[in-house]
Amino acid sequence: MNRASLKKLGKCIKFERKNKNLSQEKLAELIGKTRNYIGMVERAEINIPISVLFDIAKALNVNIKVFFDF
Repeated sequence: MNRASLKKLGKCIKFERKNKNLSQEKLAELIGKTRNYIGMVERAEINIPISVLFDIAKALNVNIKVFFDF
């Protein structure tokens, strides 16, 4: 995924996380990752596997396609 798409994806994840009133730490706990990992995803510093994206969608109780509606 290119950098621009990663930035949009990170912003979508951050928006949904905040919309659910979850901290990075709580989301990380729900998916078995670290708070630092979630921060890196939201800042588009890493390209995450689709399996982790599914985990994030499940933890946020959203359909995965909302992350690609940009």
